[in-house]
Amino acid sequence: KTKRKKMTYQPLPYQCTIRPSWIEGLGLFAVKEIRKDTTLGISHIEVEDTLYRLALGSFINHAEKSNCVRIQKGNKWYLKTTKDIMPNQELTLTYSLYKPEWNVFTVIKK
Repeated sequence: KTKRKKMTYQPLPYQCTIRPSWIEGLGLFAVKEIRKDTTLGISHIEVEDTLYRLALGSFINHAEKSNCVRIQKGNKWYLKTTKDIMPNQELTLTYSLYKPEWNVFTVIKK
């Protein structure tokens, strides 16, 4: 008999939610305090020549003075805070991963 592995699905970290943004459309917001240097999870994953945006990477908006960065480890990009983030504060990135010619509304091809 093969023992089944436990599977869980948590599209967002427990500290975050999605709600209307003052920046654009929907955004990623803190529901509780998130400390500086917290790794929130995987935002993107690359498989062969395709970069897939996961739930965590789908709603984070751009800001020149952002409070998060993406850290690449292998074929995965992780979202990490660069400042303490208070409840109801929007999490933001300074976009550098996307290029205008890429179709960022579906699957991103390099």
